[in-house]
Order: sequence, then C-alpha cells, then structure tokens
Amino acid sequence: MTLDAWATAFTGRIAQRLRDSRKAAGLTMAEVAQACAARGLSELTEHSIKNLESRRKTSISVADVVVLADVLGVPPVTLLFPLGSSAKVEVLPGRELSTWDAVAWFTGETHLEEAASEGSPRDVIDNFRHHGDLVTAAMSSYALAQERRRVASTTLDRDRRAMLLQRAEGYEAHSFEDAQELRAYRERMRQRGLTPPSLPDGLAFVDQSDIRPEAEERE
Repeated sequence: MTLDAWATAFTGRIAQRLRDSRKAAGLTMAEVAQACAARGLSELTEHSIKNLESRRKTSISVADVVVLADVLGVPPVTLLFPLGSSAKVEVLPGRELSTWDAVAWFTGETHLEEAASEGSPRDVIDNFRHHGDLVTAAMSSYALAQERRRVASTTLDRDRRAMLLQRAEGYEAHSFEDAQELRAYRERMRQRGLTPPSLPDGLAFVDQSDIRPEAEERE
C-alpha cells in the first residue's frame, strides 16, 4: 500500500470509529459539532463531520482527534485503532500488527526484550508509569488504614475494636513505607531532570520535609 493510500485508509478507520462512538454516545452530528465548538474547535462543523464519516474527507488533524475523543468520552487511541472490532491493523505502510500490539506501540507499552536505554522516550514513559503504580499503592494502603480506624470508632465491642485498631496500625506501617518509597522515587525523577506529576490531595504530604506514620503522630 502506498503512503497516500495508507493515510486515506487510516483516516477512514478513524471515521468509522468516530461514527460508531458517536452513535454509542447517542449524539447527532450537530450535537458533536456544537460540543467541539464549545471546546474551541469551531472548524469541526456538522458538515465537516458528515464529510468525515462519509469518507469524503480524507484527512484529520491530531487536534481534531483529541477534541472528538473528549466530546465522545473515549480515549483518543481508540479512535485511531479498532481495538475489539478488528484483529489486525496496518499500523504503518506495509507493516501489519495485531490491533492490541498497535495500541501498545502507540502508548509506549510495547514489550521489549531489553530494558529501554536511560533517557529514551520509552524509558521516560516507563518512569511515569511506575510512578503511577506507586501512587496507587500508597493511596490504597492509606485508605485501608483509615477505613479500619473508621470502623473501629463505630463499634462498642472492645475485642473487635482492639482487633480493628491493630489491623489499622499494620496498614499504617505499610502506608508509611509506601509513602517513603514514593518520595524517594520522585526525588530520583527530579535528579534525572524529570518533573513528577502532581500528587493527589491525600498524598500531598509526601513532598513535605517530614513523613511520620499516623500512629506516631497520635502518641
């Protein structure tokens, strides 16, 4: 397939996904156009959307894809690759992959036999993905500890209260370790010239100068 033919086919695939996603969302072309205009993209009119879905329009910009995905409530990558509806896709001219492998390649999740070299785009993505995993772990352990203490505060059974508080202390110890690991990782990211993402409100203390487990603060 020539470059022009591949580009046209790629746009046609986006158009099909756009049409399917629009119908699934229960939106008319006019409603999609109005929503695009509300987001500052007035160039995507009802007429241009109709031309795109009917394949008369053979190109689409990245900005259009991003705004349309937001309007339709879908990840942008799902408009690019027909995950779930097609087993394979021509990801580049003459290069066919399974649709999932194409999505993974696009999002930087392609499995490599060797670790990515430091500073490479793939390495940066891996760093931020690992940071996200650490944030999730810390949020989970803190939530579990808080829930055990909340339940303990609502029971009048002394034995059950003691058991719940003991469990809470165990989760708090884990959450403290998770917070320390997250802080250390964020510092390593900064040392490499990377700016860590903002932390959720519940973990804002991680970037402060002193981290103490809740159990110690109550003593």
